[in-house]
Amino acid sequence: MDAPLTNPSSAESALPAYLQIKNFVLEKIQSGQWREGDLIPTELALCEQFSVSRMTVNRALRELTNDDLLIRIKGSGTYVAQPKFQSTLIEIRSIAQDIRERGHQHSCQVLSIERLQASPTQARLYGIAPGAALFHSIIVHAENGLPIQYEDRLVDAHMAPDYMEQDWSQITPNEYLVRVAPLPTGFYSIEVLVPPTAIAQALQMKEQQPCLVMDRRTFSSEQFTTHARLWHPGDRYKFTGRM
Repeated sequence: MDAPLTNPSSAESALPAYLQIKNFVLEKIQSGQWREGDLIPTELALCEQFSVSRMTVNRALRELTNDDLLIRIKGSGTYVAQPKFQSTLIEIRSIAQDIRERGHQHSCQVLSIERLQASPTQARLYGIAPGAALFHSIIVHAENGLPIQYEDRLVDAHMAPDYMEQDWSQITPNEYLVRVAPLPTGFYSIEVLVPPTAIAQALQMKEQQPCLVMDRRTFSSEQFTTHARLWHPGDRYKFTGRM
């Protein structure tokens, strides 16, 4: 039987060890010490910190994962999940779908597409092996001929081996990846940035005009699928959703 956690309150010490660990993790998240996307300590580190078995820690983290408070990525670690109330703010959909629903025409221009090998930094970030095959594509999406999104994307070649063979005028990378790697999960952030010159030119923007930039890492069945950085002219684009 596991020993109680170090210096718990009298009420806390009456709880099973796994519940004490759950409460510890919840307190870190609710207090803001651990934020969305943060990597939390490993199971082994928590075992050593609280002098409990790995089975106990695993149960606590598994239950928090089932509650959508944590996300566990094989080969990478356990991260603080996106809060449920935030996940409803933006529904991640295909840019072409949004354009079609407005009754407008979608078109795209493929600026580049190539096969790469994962760098050590990318391997650590995505939980894949150094040197693993990645596809890198840069595509500009337009609405009625006016550019509204610069899509800079990396894709795990193992998850989408025929990625480079697709006709992106008929299907967007997002639509294709949802088909080959269903039930996606992951992390995203949105910020306002002034784009580099090459991106501003591709989007037909004036110098120093800001962009809305979404950075999104996506996993399917805990396996890395894609990392997309999506640049949108701030005066032509807005994110919408339902609460």
